[in-house]
Amino acid sequence: MGTTSIIILAVIVIYLVMMIGIGLLYAKKSTDSDDYYLGGRTLGPWVTAMSAEASDMSSYLLMGLPGLAYLCGLAEVSWTVIGLAIGTYLNFLFVSKRLRRYSEKLGAITVPDYFSRRFGDKKHMLSLVAALVILIFFVPYTASGFKAVGTLFNSLFGWDYHVSMVVGAIVIILYTVLGGFMAVSTTDLIQSIVMTIALAIVLVFGISKAGGIGAVMDNAKNVPGFLSLFKGTLNSTAETPAADSFGFFRIVSTLAWGLGYFGMPHILLRFMAIRREEELKASRRIASIWVVLSMAVAVLIGIIGLALSSESLIPTLGTSSDSETVIVKISDFMSQNGILLTIASGIIMAGIVAATMSTADSQLLAASSSVAQDIAVDFLGIKLSEKVSMLLARGTVIVIAAIGIVLAWKPDSSVFRVVSFAWAGFGAAFGPVMLFSLFWKRVNKWGALAGMAAGGAMVFLWKFVISKLGGVFSVYELLPAFIVSCIAIVVVSLATRAPEKDVTDVFEQVAKKA
Repeated sequence: MGTTSIIILAVIVIYLVMMIGIGLLYAKKSTDSDDYYLGGRTLGPWVTAMSAEASDMSSYLLMGLPGLAYLCGLAEVSWTVIGLAIGTYLNFLFVSKRLRRYSEKLGAITVPDYFSRRFGDKKHMLSLVAALVILIFFVPYTASGFKAVGTLFNSLFGWDYHVSMVVGAIVIILYTVLGGFMAVSTTDLIQSIVMTIALAIVLVFGISKAGGIGAVMDNAKNVPGFLSLFKGTLNSTAETPAADSFGFFRIVSTLAWGLGYFGMPHILLRFMAIRREEELKASRRIASIWVVLSMAVAVLIGIIGLALSSESLIPTLGTSSDSETVIVKISDFMSQNGILLTIASGIIMAGIVAATMSTADSQLLAASSSVAQDIAVDFLGIKLSEKVSMLLARGTVIVIAAIGIVLAWKPDSSVFRVVSFAWAGFGAAFGPVMLFSLFWKRVNKWGALAGMAAGGAMVFLWKFVISKLGGVFSVYELLPAFIVSCIAIVVVSLATRAPEKDVTDVFEQVAKKA
């Protein structure tokens, strides 16, 4: 291993040791399930905002989005970014405050737990179904994060993909198992800072080496349709160049990415965990500004990468899985330009690891709570001491992570595609139920169950059956599944008995304070 690789590796190792140290710090403070899963509702506005966005952005911020922009141009990626930015703002604006108030009043510590308590579901059927949805979609989502770590170290150091993936997973497992929610949220805050620094370094270096922003944009203009918001294209470096117009339905379905925010358990948990609901206003501003700037820079990095490829400064990346390494290739090029830039390259690599870890840790924690709390304790009614409950929670993290490693064993899968499907699953299964639970008094547990089941099932049906018909049916599966879930909630709620008075009384108390 050369000097350059040693320096980069040293920066990454220092970063990983810091993350484990945070896990150890909070290990002694997580004494019960409320602390372990929700941090005792003590998050401040900055940690709430940045940990929510870091856990949301994941590896697709530094790998998926730049890769998609590099390969397909602005139309393919810009509408997604716009949808996500709008979704972030609206989620904080409409959902965060009511959910914080409602969950505290009910004593709910997980999203499935909130659903059961909100609808007076004493048999915890909602907890069970919601927990199963989390397991179905979070395990492959977590696997995509592990895959990103393996791809990073394989591309950077030439290490075996599988060894790299397992090592990265072990670090994530360690601090998640040790410190629980507070460790995850604190590391997510740090990871968001590292991600931001990484994006800034790549942006400045890439533009300077490509000959300035003017040269970058001129190069993009040479690819037909690349800078158009209404015409998708595979750029000339791709294996199979093609063009695809972006009509009304395609744009709307891509904007629908923003609907996913209303159903993301790892983001919703941050709303439930903030120490005071009044601080959510500051969190909304922080999160909205960061998400807009970070995604805009990520897209620009993809365009910069295309310019660097055209100058043969980095390799040509003609496939989806290859294009997702564009930021790695730029970093590798940077490391060839002196010690300081080599250290900067190490920070970029740490940023990619941070992006991956910030989502995988939150997903592991949410998935483990689904098994240990929502299924074992709530649904099955197993009585556990706090010590045994904590052991079960930590053991579940390890088991789910192991399954994620198995699913990520194949190195040529696309991070963006896996994230896209899981995002649709949560958005359709939980998003409508969450919104109706907060804003419609008449919705009942049967409507909520129908909405979850219909939304989750339609994601699979649309993705693997209906979308194959092409045309208007090729829209992103989140949009039709979200609509179907809303219809199911309304129809089934109105067709069945109204909620009990004690349920509607609590709803009115929460609504009055809004």
